[in-house]
Amino acid sequence: MQQLVFVYGTLRQGESNHHYLAGAEFLGLYETPPEYALYDLGAYPAVISGHQVIFGEVYLIDDQILTGLDALEDVPVEYRREQIATSFGDAWIYLYQDAAKLDLLISSGDWCQRL
Repeated sequence: MQQLVFVYGTLRQGESNHHYLAGAEFLGLYETPPEYALYDLGAYPAVISGHQVIFGEVYLIDDQILTGLDALEDVPVEYRREQIATSFGDAWIYLYQDAAKLDLLISSGDWCQRL
């Protein structure tokens, strides 16, 4: 089954885990409504509910890719998967589970511009 996923961190083009999306179709860039907050966990980011726009990419994926992403994101332990409305249709987003561990906000909302 084909599904959409919104990625905002290491799964984006040019980032360390983009290879998990091999075989996926890139649909385009997307900015979320200001309903989230992006944090830097060092090697990867975390998104939780907040008041910030998050920048990312939307992909058309199959069930095999989704299973691999769930394993990478340690669903349902470290992250949970929810759907958000995008300009391409409803897409999965991975939300971080333990907000108490977050302290380094990426104020731009863009993981690729964090440095």
